[in-house]
Amino acid sequence: MVELTRTHKIVTTPLKQRKVYTADTAATDVEAVFRLLRGRWKLLILFHLFDGKVQRFSDLERRVCGISQKMLAQQLRSFEREGLVLRTDYQEVPPRVDYRLTPWGQKVCPVMDSMLEWAEQRADENDLPLPVAASVAHA
Repeated sequence: MVELTRTHKIVTTPLKQRKVYTADTAATDVEAVFRLLRGRWKLLILFHLFDGKVQRFSDLERRVCGISQKMLAQQLRSFEREGLVLRTDYQEVPPRVDYRLTPWGQKVCPVMDSMLEWAEQRADENDLPLPVAASVAHA
């Protein structure tokens, strides 16, 4: 009987193990995520980018009612530093700059959708209104 030998080694990549959380580390890491998304304009900007389309700065400025150019630029730069938004500057005159979510930024969409679902179910099951944000309540 002839014994067959392999001509290549089987290469496996071990799956990355998820971090094991304690109550303290979980709370700390979730708080860090909340800080990343905290601010009057950040969630609104993200929701305008969730459609997957490339958005020009001027389009975002029109869509996010009440935001100044300076604040929009600051928020977008913050998202860019955090790896959530990709900025493309075409080096043209007049200036043309556009933004889109990175793959990492797109992963925030289902998280936000789950939070909205949770809020709706909570309201329905407990016969409660959806919570109203302070910025909306005083507007």
